[in-house]
Amino acid sequence: MHALTDLLQSIQDAPGGLSLADLLTQHPDIARRTAQRWVSQLIADGRIVARGEGRARRYLAVKTAIVGDTEAKRDMFPGYIPVSADSRDILAYVDQPIEARKPVGYQQDFLEAYQPNQTWYLPEPLRRQLRKMGDTGQAQLPAGTYGRAILNRLLIDLSWASSHLEGNTYTRLDTRELIEHGRAAQGKAAIETQMILNHRAAIELLIENADTVEFNRYTLLNLHSALAENLLPNPADEGRVRQHAVEIGQSVYRPLSVPTQISEMLDMVLEKACQIDDPFEQSFFAMVHLPYLQPFADVNKRTSRLAANLPLIQANLCPLTFLDVPDQAYNRGVLGVYELTRTELLRDLYVWAYERSTQEYLAIKQDLAEPDPLRLAYRDVIKQVIRDVVKHPNQEALAVIQQNLEQQVAEADRGDIEALVIDELRRLHEGVLARYGLRPSEFVQWKTRQSQ
Repeated sequence: MHALTDLLQSIQDAPGGLSLADLLTQHPDIARRTAQRWVSQLIADGRIVARGEGRARRYLAVKTAIVGDTEAKRDMFPGYIPVSADSRDILAYVDQPIEARKPVGYQQDFLEAYQPNQTWYLPEPLRRQLRKMGDTGQAQLPAGTYGRAILNRLLIDLSWASSHLEGNTYTRLDTRELIEHGRAAQGKAAIETQMILNHRAAIELLIENADTVEFNRYTLLNLHSALAENLLPNPADEGRVRQHAVEIGQSVYRPLSVPTQISEMLDMVLEKACQIDDPFEQSFFAMVHLPYLQPFADVNKRTSRLAANLPLIQANLCPLTFLDVPDQAYNRGVLGVYELTRTELLRDLYVWAYERSTQEYLAIKQDLAEPDPLRLAYRDVIKQVIRDVVKHPNQEALAVIQQNLEQQVAEADRGDIEALVIDELRRLHEGVLARYGLRPSEFVQWKTRQSQ
């Protein structure tokens, strides 16, 4: 990681900041994508800030960053997030200079000591409070019903907020334009656009498979693969358990480095997670132990944030979107787990963040239309038909639709389902192709054929 340190040093040595082009000129041995990833990591760690847009965008060390006419102060844990006395102890420790903190490795007994449904990171009164906050009134409906009803909003909010915690500079409006209309924001790095799109694909994976996914390798590896696509220096690391050592920026924590040990501990994490009955305890357990283990070469925290939503989605509870969560608060909560194996600070942030999420979603609950029962019952058929139409651009669309529906839909419902399919085909755009298992090239070919 010396190259990352050198990159940071270059920025710190430049009072006026450096552009990405400047950094690449000073460090010609660093690939552009790697430099972009490291810059995003340094922003997320609070070491640097970005100023300006497009080619004028420059990166400045926090100690010299100028905000208006005032020198920026070192990031602090926000005072408006209530924390316990135990959490204040954790803050006092992790806010020390890194040289004053004791280097520590992975503590296997931290995981081994956890007994599902006997050990509780979230006490019973707190779990009861969370359930009351997140109750949507749909607990008895099929898994994922609420998630599907709010999917469009969830794709934007969770993609934006989770990416923002990684230093992504897309605004919420930028994210909406990208997800709803496929329009990338001007002046943004390609890596930022890719990160948003990857979140969308991963969220859709969870929602569309809510009735079958669980905490197992298949789910976790595919979730990571969706989030990491086209972002890792080695594409072979996408959806694969880590094969090499990693270091944590601005931390004295050293994760496991032996692949067999990492794999063994991952199996234990997943086995214990599966046994947890309470959805909130299960959610928080994932937020604690997945980043702590660091099972992947990168994108571990993003994977844990989406995995934390799996039990909430399945139980038709409000999702945890991480809206308004400050990165300096989140990073300190995770540091408390890394360096002290203590969960209190992250727990306090989890409760505060969940309350913020539920305020957003319960406020729009009355505006949500009830899911169309036919669309819900035939959602897989509708997707398959749309996929078949697009994949066969030389065939007459209506004939493909009717042929499929004759085989899979009750006669009484065919007319309504045909109308739903035609309506979705009219609204089809590149921002929703993953939902139907389609590639952009297939969509372009179909659109071209339609216009002839």
